[in-house]
Amino acid sequence: MSKLVSKESWVWVVIQNPDGRDAQMVGQHEEENDIAFIPTFLEKDEALKCYNLLTFDKTRKNEVQAVLYEELCRDASENGFVIFILDGSGEVLEKIDPVSE
Repeated sequence: MSKLVSKESWVWVVIQNPDGRDAQMVGQHEEENDIAFIPTFLEKDEALKCYNLLTFDKTRKNEVQAVLYEELCRDASENGFVIFILDGSGEVLEKIDPVSE
């Protein structure tokens, strides 16, 4: 269980192709531990500060959007991702296994 957010909380993620049918949350890969994760932020400002530190296809439209934490957990779990709560400098505040949420 997360110490920073509850299931009813809104959090911020980067959405790739937000206007299309193939919209998806941007994931990242931590090579050191071979972990696929979704970078998640508690505040929009923090997400915007970290935006350029993330690796993703910059030729496609990408947008910071709010999502319900409970939905994020469901989607991350279904697609084999964990959730990293990050601050604006990219520091990990918490690592969450969405299966246990």
